[in-house]
Amino acid sequence: MLLFLLALFLSLPASAQTFSYCTNQDRYTCVVDGDTIWLDGVKHRLKGFDTPEPRVRICGGNRERALADKASARLIELLNTKPWDLKTVGKDRHNRALSILTINGRDVGDILISEGLAREWPDGDEFWCQ
Repeated sequence: MLLFLLALFLSLPASAQTFSYCTNQDRYTCVVDGDTIWLDGVKHRLKGFDTPEPRVRICGGNRERALADKASARLIELLNTKPWDLKTVGKDRHNRALSILTINGRDVGDILISEGLAREWPDGDEFWCQ
């Protein structure tokens, strides 16, 4: 029984938080888009990668919006189903916490890039604009 409980505990996400899409009313713990989250009232820009924009600065039209939705949904899935860790390493130019999010020890940006949902930042190709 103890081994079962230990296995159950180890399979839970690192945080008991449940993530969903941010709304205008909910900006406490939620996902803004594939590279920005709110956690406990702090806005975090995830370091080292960029995802398509769902609402502003759209360069790729409907294709970009669709890819942005996929990236955001994938980030929500990872946060809600996998162990994760968030480390703040500074502030970005918009005064957001600049943070590194790892899932099972792997940078979430690397995961999204490998799945075709993100690009390296700042030098990766904005493939969704083409």
